[in-house]
Amino acid sequence: MGDSWERARRVLAGAGLSPGSLARVRPLGGGTYNTVEEILLTDGHRYVLKIPPAPATPGLRHERRLLVAEAEFCVRAAEARVPAPRAVSAGGDTALPYLLMTARPGSPWTQAAPAGEERTELRTELGRQVARLHRVTGPGFGYPSGALGPLAPDWRTAFTAMTDAVLADARHYGARLPRPVDEVAGVLATAAPALDEVTVPALVHFDLWPGNILVERPARGPARIGGLIDGERMLWGDPLADFVSLALLGDIREDEAFLAGYEEAGGRAVFDRAARLRLALYRAYLYLIMLTETVPRASGADHDRWLQEAVAPELGAALDEITALR
Repeated sequence: MGDSWERARRVLAGAGLSPGSLARVRPLGGGTYNTVEEILLTDGHRYVLKIPPAPATPGLRHERRLLVAEAEFCVRAAEARVPAPRAVSAGGDTALPYLLMTARPGSPWTQAAPAGEERTELRTELGRQVARLHRVTGPGFGYPSGALGPLAPDWRTAFTAMTDAVLADARHYGARLPRPVDEVAGVLATAAPALDEVTVPALVHFDLWPGNILVERPARGPARIGGLIDGERMLWGDPLADFVSLALLGDIREDEAFLAGYEEAGGRAVFDRAARLRLALYRAYLYLIMLTETVPRASGADHDRWLQEAVAPELGAALDEITALR
């Protein structure tokens, strides 16, 4: 408690806010890499503070400097007029690296559990918001954090570097995959030409699972999307890559409400052979991350069991689809 309180006071001072206005600090769950805390001020304003783990903490190659990516996401989401946290202050490479952001209203979709007509309306609105995100373009392809090197001039180069990195992590940590790492790498390589169809680096959140979508239920009026949060995994790439977490362990083509909103706001969702091939690549990439990151995280036996029962088969299915489509 004392360490968190003093750290919060230092962060507030660095952001030009009064440390004396600090009323409460409490941990926020849901994060798997950074330490996340809510800071409440005496005037009622709420902020979210993220602190990265120590440099020596085991992790995946692409996870270095995640907060750089999240700060970029905050700026770019504001350009898109999408509800997302606003970056207030960042510690950079100082003795206290951190990112301080405004808090967004609402509860995670997983807790709000919208159903029926409310769910349909919210998924449609979510589709509109994601389409607006995808209209924002970047200066190159890949992770803006620079964790895997500078941005690439083309998507195939960037995505190949991303998959090579997670496959190297899988080898390093001895991750339990449904197939040998070299076999997985070989299947992914056969689909690489499909990536050449992507010529514009779009803003991709890449972690829009229900826990990162806030649902706000105001006192008056219908429920609405309160915020898209945890943009630390953002990248510049193919908009289709966002469809994986938006339908985690499922198929976005079955989400008619989301696709209706997405297309209404100008998003393009065509599922021809090349698009299905790329979607299978992105599914494989995300599920590789999920199966590999659990090793350095030491997530526990229950989580490991769920991964093997739910995620490993999905990775196998994605690889089978690549083989069938190529």
